[in-house]
Amino acid sequence: MAAAAAVLVIAATRSKPPPQRALLIPAVSAPQANSPECATLMATLPDRLGDYQRTTPAAPVPPATAAWRSGDTEPILLRCGVGQPADFVVGAPIQIVNTVQWFRVTEQATGRSTWFVVDRPVSVALTLPPGTGATPVQEVSDVVAAKLPAVPIRPGPPR
Repeated sequence: MAAAAAVLVIAATRSKPPPQRALLIPAVSAPQANSPECATLMATLPDRLGDYQRTTPAAPVPPATAAWRSGDTEPILLRCGVGQPADFVVGAPIQIVNTVQWFRVTEQATGRSTWFVVDRPVSVALTLPPGTGATPVQEVSDVVAAKLPAVPIRPGPPR
C-alpha cells in the first residue's frame, strides 16, 4: 500500500507543469488609462482569449493593463488609454473586426503585432505574439463593441 501511495505522489509531482516565469509588464505612456471608459472595458475583459488564459502580472502592474498566457509562451497584452500610433495617418489601412476598426503595427524583428482600436473614445492596444491567430482580436472586438461607443476615426495628417 505504501509503495502504491509513493508511486502516486511521484506521478503527481512529475505531472505538474513547471511554474511560469513572473510576467513583468513595462509601463508605457497611457494618458487615458484612468478614464471611465478604460475602467468599464477592464472590468469586462474575458478570462480566456482563444487558448490563452488571463494571468496576473507581477507588480507593479501599469494601470488599465491585462495579460493572457498559454503555458510558458509569450503573453498577449492589452493596454487601454494609450496614445494613437504615429503611423496611423490619413490613408493608412485599417481593418474592421466585428464592427471595431483596428490599425495594425507589426514589429519586424520579433514578428509581434499590436492592434490599435481607432474608433472608440479611448485607444486600446492588443499585442499578440507571432502565430496567435485572429481569435484574440475577434474576442476583444466583441467586448469593445459592447462596452465602448463608436466615434469617428482621427488619423494624423498624411506624411
